[in-house]
Amino acid sequence: MIDVGIITVSDRAAAGEYEDHGGPALRAEAERRGWRVVADAVVPDDKARIQEAVTSFSSQGCGLVLTTGGTGIADRDVTPEAVREIMRVEIPGFGELMRLRSVEITPNAILSRGLAAVVGSSLVITLPGKPAGAVECLGFVEGAIPHAVKLCLGEKTSC
Repeated sequence: MIDVGIITVSDRAAAGEYEDHGGPALRAEAERRGWRVVADAVVPDDKARIQEAVTSFSSQGCGLVLTTGGTGIADRDVTPEAVREIMRVEIPGFGELMRLRSVEITPNAILSRGLAAVVGSSLVITLPGKPAGAVECLGFVEGAIPHAVKLCLGEKTSC
């Protein structure tokens, strides 16, 4: 079973001005896949707060950390930069596949800067802020997640 942490990155949701829909959508998808959500948070678009949440969830044993929000090109969208500053390694194929498949749904997907990286012993995947986009992107890469999580946790794999 994969232990998951979910982080919603949104100034408005963190301030209570907007109801978080992305986090609950990802929770439902994770649970549907048989994964266990053990931690969640809503943080503002702030690099330090994003990094604190990611490293905290990794320290708590989350093999998979999903973020939703902050992957666009607006001034406050800093999720990819936050993760890159604390990662051990980036895994480009995740972001490439998410954009490739998403652009078939909406041309604006080309603006997304979603990525995957190893932080501590966790696979971190940064997903779009729109709930439907986050769920779709998770679906595009889900096949590689179990193996990647095992590698991040240092578990033996069949490959």
